Amino acid sequence: MDKQRHRYRWIVFVAVLFTYLLMASQRTAPGLITDQLMTDFGVTASTIGLLTSIQFFVYTSLQIPMGILADRFGPNFFLIIGATLTGLGTILYSLGTHEFVLFFSRILTGVGDATIWVNMVLILAQWFQKKEFVRLIGFVGMTGSLGFLLATVPFATLILLFGWRISFFSTGLLLCLCGVLLYFVLVKNTKRIFPAKPVVEAEVIQREKTAVLLRRIFSNRQAWALFFCHFGVVGGYVGFISSWAVPYGINMYEMTRSEASQLIMIGLIGALLGAPLMSWIAGWLGSIKRPYIVVHMAVLLSWFSFLLWKGHPSIFWLIVLFFFIGFGYGASALTFAAVRQTFPITESGIVSGFANTGGFLSAALLPIIFGYILDHFQAATGNLSDGYYYGFISPVIFSVIGLIGVLFLKEKHMKADLQ
Repeated sequence: MDKQRHRYRWIVFVAVLFTYLLMASQRTAPGLITDQLMTDFGVTASTIGLLTSIQFFVYTSLQIPMGILADRFGPNFFLIIGATLTGLGTILYSLGTHEFVLFFSRILTGVGDATIWVNMVLILAQWFQKKEFVRLIGFVGMTGSLGFLLATVPFATLILLFGWRISFFSTGLLLCLCGVLLYFVLVKNTKRIFPAKPVVEAEVIQREKTAVLLRRIFSNRQAWALFFCHFGVVGGYVGFISSWAVPYGINMYEMTRSEASQLIMIGLIGALLGAPLMSWIAGWLGSIKRPYIVVHMAVLLSWFSFLLWKGHPSIFWLIVLFFFIGFGYGASALTFAAVRQTFPITESGIVSGFANTGGFLSAALLPIIFGYILDHFQAATGNLSDGYYYGFISPVIFSVIGLIGVLFLKEKHMKADLQ
């Protein structure tokens, strides 16, 4: 029986998404212990910003190579290795006694994390028909947001009960077990159920086209538009909540760690709603660009509002703003719907990796910029309020870049494809 009609595809779906859930949680979970790391290891805000960003730098730098490798050799092997490396990096992070160990562990985690999105998209494309894939992409994006949600109140509670070292160690061990699970689901059982290897010819063709595809991407206006679309909505959200969101709530609103993580959860609820809702709206309108423009404008206005309120909006507006920023992040799944609609499936790995590079390049840059600004104002005036206020200029600029990207996006009439 064909893979795309066999019931086993749903076992693959659950196994892959459960792994993605845990891996996504480890992108932002370290943000819960930012102030503890500064105290325990005696490091500055700039160092913490670099520690947060280094995972995203590694992730970003590997997206295009990972797309090439996944298209050429298949995605299963890389996803299994990635889950295991993320687990080992998280375990090492929990055992760290020197900042060098923390940096090395985040690099290892970044290498593992770099495998997840491109390979997951390709695996699901192999197992699901095109119409099923388009309907499921919003749910896949929602799973990443659930991973971020897991890294708020649930993980903060775990840290409170058992300490941050045991909490991270347990999560790392579970990720290593996910690597074992993926081996059985994607390789061993798949070979038993489907003994033939149907993708050999496609792999050969892809090898011959790799250099041509790379030249085409870097000279393609549509690819760059997708790159900047993702840059604008992902970095501000992921970069901020993974590093400075919890300290922001503690320092500016005198919240407890648990209260601050509950506040950030509002953004995650927005992301959970944004992914499936905007995918549905895009299908209903027969357009990706029009709803995506609205999303980018909403994200830009939300970040700009922090400047209007001098970095300290009321609690009510803080909740509203984080909801819309999170909603915009969830809607970023539209980037990959646009990739699928405007590029051949044989190029989807490389183009998805290129677009994803934009999002996580901004996620890597923002914590460093924000941390530098905080250090500057704390040293100059001792006033963290000014530091946070001027720090919010960076996500505003990122959002402007994203809006420019979506305005340059070209699309075909896609009503029939998206329904």
